[in-house]
Amino acid sequence: MIDLHFHLLPGIDDGPTDLAESVALARAAAELETATIVATSHVSHHYRNDAATIAAGVERVATSLREERIPVDVRAGAEVALTRALELSDDELHALRLGDGPWLLLECPLTPRAAGVEEALGHLAERGHRLLLAHPERCPSLHRDPALLPRLIADGMRTSLTAGAFAGQFGRDVRDLSRRLFDQGLVHSVASDAHDTVRRPPGMIAELASAEIPEEWIRYLTDESPAALLAGSELPVPPPLTPPSPGRGKGLRRLLARYRD
Repeated sequence: MIDLHFHLLPGIDDGPTDLAESVALARAAAELETATIVATSHVSHHYRNDAATIAAGVERVATSLREERIPVDVRAGAEVALTRALELSDDELHALRLGDGPWLLLECPLTPRAAGVEEALGHLAERGHRLLLAHPERCPSLHRDPALLPRLIADGMRTSLTAGAFAGQFGRDVRDLSRRLFDQGLVHSVASDAHDTVRRPPGMIAELASAEIPEEWIRYLTDESPAALLAGSELPVPPPLTPPSPGRGKGLRRLLARYRD
C-alpha cells in the first residue's frame, strides 16, 4: 500500500515527538503492509515548516529505517493549510508536493467559520497547482454545501479521505458523509493520516473493510490510485460502483479479521 497522508517526522508537528516514535510508527505501518509513506508534516501558521526542514527530516527517518531494516520507502511531502498556501511562493509550494510528483496535499479547513474556501482553492489552481484535498469529509464548508466538492472535482481537484473516517473515528456524521462520497464516486484515494500508534494509528485496510468497501476498491484507493498520483499519470479506471452482493459481507469480515489478528 501507499500512504499519501502520514505524519511521520519527529518533533516538527503533532506527530511523533522523537525519532524512536517515528521508527515505531513506520514499523507499525509496515506490519500492515504499507510499503510507501509520504511524510506530510503540517505546513501552517502554527507549524511553520518548510520544504528544507521536511527533506532533512525524511533523510533522518529513512536512514534509521534502513538501519532497523524496516521495509518502508519514505518520501517527502506536506499537508499545507489553505491560508498558509496562499502566502507561500509557487517555488516553495512546488517543493512541498507529494513525493516530487505534481500533486499538492491541501488541508481542507476544519474550522466552522472558514469562508471563501472555493475562491481560495480556485486561486491556487489558477497559479498552476494540482490540488489533492485532504480529509474533505471533515470540512464544515463541504458539510454545509454538498455541491461544493463535485464542483471542485470538476475543476480538476482530487480527494484523499481518511480511512478512520469510514470506521467512525470522527463521529457518525463524518462516517456517513464518507460513505456517501464513496457511493457518489467522489473518493480518489484513502490515507491513514497517522500521527501515532494508538490514537491515530496507520491502518487503512481494516477501517475500509469495516465499512464494507469492496476489496477491489480497497486496492484501488490505497495502492493503484495513490501510485498514479505520485507518478503524475492519469488515474486508473476505477472499479464499478455496485451495491454489495449478498455474499460480500462474509468475505469482508474475513478480510477485517485478518487485520485484527
